[in-house]
Amino acid sequence: MTDETPTRRPWALAILLIIAGSIGWFAAFMLTVEKFQLLTNPAAELGCDFSLLVQCRANLESWQGSLFGFPNPIIGLAGWVAPVVVGAAMLAGARFNRWFWILFNIGVVGALALVIWLISQSVFVLGTLCPWCMVTWSVTIPVFWAVTLRNFSSGVFGVPPRARRFFTSAYGWVPALTIVSYIVVALVAQAGLDILNYIF
Repeated sequence: MTDETPTRRPWALAILLIIAGSIGWFAAFMLTVEKFQLLTNPAAELGCDFSLLVQCRANLESWQGSLFGFPNPIIGLAGWVAPVVVGAAMLAGARFNRWFWILFNIGVVGALALVIWLISQSVFVLGTLCPWCMVTWSVTIPVFWAVTLRNFSSGVFGVPPRARRFFTSAYGWVPALTIVSYIVVALVAQAGLDILNYIF
């Protein structure tokens, strides 16, 4: 038996977790393949290198690309399995206890924090936009909003009833919040890389 109120639309979150997790895992897999190519042949032409601005090489070869002593994509290969499994379990009718959602939310927040840091490093330090990295960014953001707002609205964090009503309403705004987040990332990238001037 669980100790938190179920969401009104668990299927929506479940499908999001499965789709986002699958896309994130594929992006991590492709980055891992590219990393292997660099390790076996440092002069290899990577499929994700399109220009000096849009490329993976600079990110993969930097220390930021191996933040914990091993290639960052390995984190994605392991981490993105969790949302897929959780989403599939929810579609199968599973319900998770409060402690599980708290731990899952901590993992999601950690993923977002890492993504924000990587965005800042990519834009302001490395001066590149890594295609597969951007795919990872694009799926981490909606997962963060959906899981966090779901947990607040479901009483996982024990907020007052009025706050829960607010978060329940906000839960329906996940797509809009995601789009706003994308716009913020785009503005940051423009400020740091002057993309429009590069294109035109």
